[in-house]
Amino acid sequence: MTRRFRLNPTLAVSLALTASLFAADADNAAQTPGGKLALSLKQAVEIALSPKGNASIQLAAEAYRQAQSRSAEARSAFLPDVSGALDETNMVRSLGQLGVSEVKLPFNLQIPNVVGPYDVVDIRASGIETLDLSSIRRYQASRAGVRTAGADRENTASAVAATAARAYLEALRTDADLEAAQADVRLAEAVLKMAQNQKIVGTGTGIEVTRQQVELSDDQQRELLVRNQRQKARFELLRTIGMPLGAEIELTSKLDNVAVQKMTIDEALARALQSRADFKAQRGHEETARLTSSSVKMERLPSISAFGDYGTTGQGVGQPLLPTREVGGILKVPVYDGGRMEARRAEAASQYRAEQIRTRDLRSQIELELREALDSLHSAEEQMRVSNEGLALADSELTQARRRYEAGVTNGLEVTEAQTRFERARNNQIAALFNYNLARIDLGQSLGDVQGMIQ
Repeated sequence: MTRRFRLNPTLAVSLALTASLFAADADNAAQTPGGKLALSLKQAVEIALSPKGNASIQLAAEAYRQAQSRSAEARSAFLPDVSGALDETNMVRSLGQLGVSEVKLPFNLQIPNVVGPYDVVDIRASGIETLDLSSIRRYQASRAGVRTAGADRENTASAVAATAARAYLEALRTDADLEAAQADVRLAEAVLKMAQNQKIVGTGTGIEVTRQQVELSDDQQRELLVRNQRQKARFELLRTIGMPLGAEIELTSKLDNVAVQKMTIDEALARALQSRADFKAQRGHEETARLTSSSVKMERLPSISAFGDYGTTGQGVGQPLLPTREVGGILKVPVYDGGRMEARRAEAASQYRAEQIRTRDLRSQIELELREALDSLHSAEEQMRVSNEGLALADSELTQARRRYEAGVTNGLEVTEAQTRFERARNNQIAALFNYNLARIDLGQSLGDVQGMIQ
């Protein structure tokens, strides 16, 4: 009986796996009696999307934090800049070097060539505030950049979910291939035993026994090959979802025929344009480019700065400190900068137009992906129907051939050929189921709802 428990990031899980790689949002997992971790398709996707799962998720999170930092930096451009200073200086000055010694004084008074040493203490606070409309636009563009980074993170999550789902399906396919290969070996062994029995009673020949031995050898060779492919698929799955490559897992989902809601291309396109994170991100890039272009245009507008400075100054300890201040404003009007602003404005406008082109192109690409996904899904459904019919016919043929052979009506060649067709029909059914489930994932990614396809 399988025992289930809930993963918790604060719980020290005594499994062979490193539990720190599981996020708090990972769903239920189970440990099999053999110590393996039972893993469903949904759980594999959730682990891949966890903060410590797939590397692309971690990189997307860092990119989002960087966008937030850039926005905070852009906001600082129109906030006050306030600073304080404490300055204490001990000075010696040569008045002769400054030309003071040449001054004529009454009563033949002499001005010393060197004054000092003496102390000067200055304590001061200053601030400046600039009103620049282009800075406001740049901040708005940075906020749009944060939203775009958020959409990029969602798009990365969608891509990772699809990649993890495909890796899980590939692992399921190799599991099914291994089961089929093992069944083929058992079937070949049974037919070989039948051929040997027929030879013993005198109704069979040596060539029939040899033929079945060759068939068994081929099936055993294929089983070894499929077993190796199965292990590779598991390694790829573990790497995709961010788990240790030495983890022992048991896949609990199966290649099933799960029904998909029927929809027209127009319905699918409307849904995709509302849900797909890459389209949201591209719209965000377009909005950022628009605001950046607007900010560059506003650089030609006047800017106003206000500044203030207040402090006390004197000759140090025991001496009076006199208050001083400075208050003023600056009106800056751009006149000519050698064409720099005009060039920047042309570049920003071109970047905005380029983003508009990318948005239109992405919309066309989404429609193409949806049409291909819907067509692939329909084709996979037909493949499953045909493969099921073919498997049923091949099974019936093999059953009849074995009965005829046991009755001595035919020779072993008929059984061998029926056996080959049955194995091919079973492989076709596995391939059809795999293609159908893969088409479901592709459609989910095209719609922007991969997780909705694997609930």
